[in-house]
Amino acid sequence: MSKNSVVPSLPRVLPVTAVLGLSDPAEGDWGRLRGLQYSSLARVTKHRITAHILAALGVCWIYIGTVHWAFLLAWLAVLGGSLYYGAQIDRDLVDADRRRIGRDEVQKQTIGAIANALVWVVPMAFFAPYGDAMAKLELWAVCAMVMTACAVMLPAVPLANLMFTGIVGAAALASFAYTLKFEMMIVSLLFIAVVVRGAIENARAFLTARVAEAGMAERNEVVSLLLKEFEEGEADWLWQIDTSRRVRAASPRFAFALGLGPDEIDGKSFIQLIAGPAWETGQFPSSLHDLAERLKRRESFSNLLVRVSIGGSQRWWELSGTPKLDDNGNFDGFRGVGSDVTEQRESSEKIAHMARYDTLSGLPNRMMVTEALGEAMRYADQWRTRCAFLMIDLDRFKAVNDTLGHLVGDQLLARVSERLRTICSDNELCGRLGGDEFAIVVRDASDPTRVGRIAQAIIEGLSRPYEVDHHTLYIGASVGSATGPRDGTTVETLMRNADLALYRSKEEGGGQHFGYEPELHALAEERRKLEFSLRRALERNEFVLNYQPVVDAMDENIVSFEALLRWNSEEHGMVSPAKFIPLAEDTRLIVPIGEWVLREACREAARWPAHVKVAVNVSGEQLLDTHFIGSVVGALSQSGLPAQRLEIEVTESIFVRDAITARAALEQIMSLGCGIALDDFGTGYSSLAYIRNLRFSTIKVDRSFVQGAATGSPESLAIIRAVVAMAESLEMSTTAEGVETEAELTCIRQLGCRKIQGYYYGRPMPAVEARSLFATPTLQRASA
Repeated sequence: MSKNSVVPSLPRVLPVTAVLGLSDPAEGDWGRLRGLQYSSLARVTKHRITAHILAALGVCWIYIGTVHWAFLLAWLAVLGGSLYYGAQIDRDLVDADRRRIGRDEVQKQTIGAIANALVWVVPMAFFAPYGDAMAKLELWAVCAMVMTACAVMLPAVPLANLMFTGIVGAAALASFAYTLKFEMMIVSLLFIAVVVRGAIENARAFLTARVAEAGMAERNEVVSLLLKEFEEGEADWLWQIDTSRRVRAASPRFAFALGLGPDEIDGKSFIQLIAGPAWETGQFPSSLHDLAERLKRRESFSNLLVRVSIGGSQRWWELSGTPKLDDNGNFDGFRGVGSDVTEQRESSEKIAHMARYDTLSGLPNRMMVTEALGEAMRYADQWRTRCAFLMIDLDRFKAVNDTLGHLVGDQLLARVSERLRTICSDNELCGRLGGDEFAIVVRDASDPTRVGRIAQAIIEGLSRPYEVDHHTLYIGASVGSATGPRDGTTVETLMRNADLALYRSKEEGGGQHFGYEPELHALAEERRKLEFSLRRALERNEFVLNYQPVVDAMDENIVSFEALLRWNSEEHGMVSPAKFIPLAEDTRLIVPIGEWVLREACREAARWPAHVKVAVNVSGEQLLDTHFIGSVVGALSQSGLPAQRLEIEVTESIFVRDAITARAALEQIMSLGCGIALDDFGTGYSSLAYIRNLRFSTIKVDRSFVQGAATGSPESLAIIRAVVAMAESLEMSTTAEGVETEAELTCIRQLGCRKIQGYYYGRPMPAVEARSLFATPTLQRASA
């Protein structure tokens, strides 16, 4: 229903001035009430015009012989004009009952009535003197008829009636006074008073009736809409029971909801029909028991949710009911409405479950974990005990996800969730925070060893191999924990501190559990400051490259240098690469820093002898960057260094992260003429597959194997022999890293490594010192 269909309020008392339209009291919506008054004018316009025409013809009949016909015709024309003007006003007000009428419209209608009244003054003032006394009485009768007709036919506009009656009546009184007909003056005056009084009362009754009529129409419209809406609602039905709670006058739709016919349910127990097997066992659902109690107590209920059994299946009904009384006021049963809301309830339950549980793992999500931790902290505060929060991050999960795809990764997360469930007892709640992060809330951690035992069980349980989609997968877990209220008195503080402990576990290499310590805040703050300084290091020219020589194992001539990045921070001084390189990779600052290293290393290498190469380490973040090939080409072109003199060093981990993209990038680099060195071979995810598929120029043997071989370790000796043999068969060179002693040098030469790098021949040095080494044919050993 539109806003305009609202029924106007009617004041308790209708003042005369308000009915006439001379005032608008504060009580009541008089803009709408005026509309109800004036909207009916158009319906009686024809009747009003007809009455005026008949009266005008009567006047002409009376004075046809005494007043010139031209004057009579002129008067009729003016009267017709005034009637036409009034009809136009009536037509403009036809929709006034659906809007608020303005005072200007009321005044316009009143002016039309005054104009019409002045036209009727003409016969009394100008025609009457030409006739005899009888003609004047006949004229007065015609005018009285017109005044009465207006009062009867136009109750909606009492002000117009009063103006017409007053003006025409005043003219009649003046005419009688002129001829000294005082008895007629008194009769006329009484008649005018009766007409005025009748017009006002008629208008008041008319207005009251119109408001009541509008209210009734409004209520009928509302009822019709409600009934139509109810009848069209396929899920709703009417139900009725007697004093014995047996179904009476069953509606077809109610019977359909029960899966029966109307005749089958009529006279049956209402509760029995919806209870199903519970009627025999007496094991009623609590909601059904509540319904039975309300029916027994004869009390109304609304939107009562009841679990019912229909045809062996569980459904949910929403019932409303009201006690029914007979003509004597005695209880006569119940009647009400009902609807099947099973689908809505299941949907709402599903939405509620999805809001609190992770869809992939089925574990509680971050919101529910947070709520559980808050409850555990309140419990610990109430009983003066402890609670704990453990954060778990999976080690090497990203490598599995990137290599085998998200489908395998999701299956792996589901398996991890299953194992975590078996670890947790009723005292713990396990949830997934997102990605490969999980958490455990320990409600009662008063046993100081409990958290450590749970953490150890997590690390051991999640480190066992997984069989997923015909793949055997190995991952691990890092755990950080915080105990409340010792390590935090709020949920946010405890979670943040557990996260700091987890970060320390990851920094230590993963696969460990660390509890929160206050010092971790200082470490986190130090890391934040270090990151801030690192972001400005390139602008401040704080980076510098050092170069470590690589020599031929036989003649000890320099064959290349490895460019090693060093950072001399204005705030932190010399910062270890082991500290800032991981930070640069985490923040992806390694990409712009790596571009600078490439440009600087090529520029410096262009000053060296033509046979000496430069090796530059490239991280996975750089290699997988879409602009990396362009930065290599740019560094070579700007420096003028031949591509054959640039060697890119990568580690095995890049193939686990994204083998396809890594291989494509390395193949483009090799197509330029650059060499590719595989660094730290044998320490990570060693695989012969990518060695076979890519033509590496060099395989670098990690220093741990070099040191092991020098001490006679059979495993280290076997690994180096295998690497050297494989490299020679594939026409690749080998470089032994970390050679520091004569014994290590001798051992490496005997094993067949072609190139040697280590402190034995030189530590990383500035560019100027590196250039000075070319002055001597062979490199001075550290022991010399």
